Amino acid sequence: MSYVFIALTVLFTVYGQVVLKWQVGLNPGATIENLNLRALVTLLLNPWVISAFAAAFGASLFWMAAIGRMPLSKAYPFTALSFPLVAVISVWAFREGMDWHKIAGTSLIIAGVIVLSRSGAP
Repeated sequence: MSYVFIALTVLFTVYGQVVLKWQVGLNPGATIENLNLRALVTLLLNPWVISAFAAAFGASLFWMAAIGRMPLSKAYPFTALSFPLVAVISVWAFREGMDWHKIAGTSLIIAGVIVLSRSGAP
């Protein structure tokens, strides 16, 4: 069951990051560079942004459930899987580029998770 909680932690984290990127992209006045208080308040009251914050809270709850059942040193590397997921979604949803540096880095992250998941920790 702990792996289900870890998977939910990663999925909720990815959801939150992708939704925030999407909504901030639609509201450039709410960024630090172009700070407009009205745009920021509008963004913070946006149901999508609220759902992203709720997802972050949910991810925290699932994370607490996961590390309550598994050693932190065994569980934590799996959180790195959010990086490859966000990279793939960013290419698809936001038309961001994927060059060989990103592919190599993402591959290293996945390889690291695989190696660490095979550690001797119970």
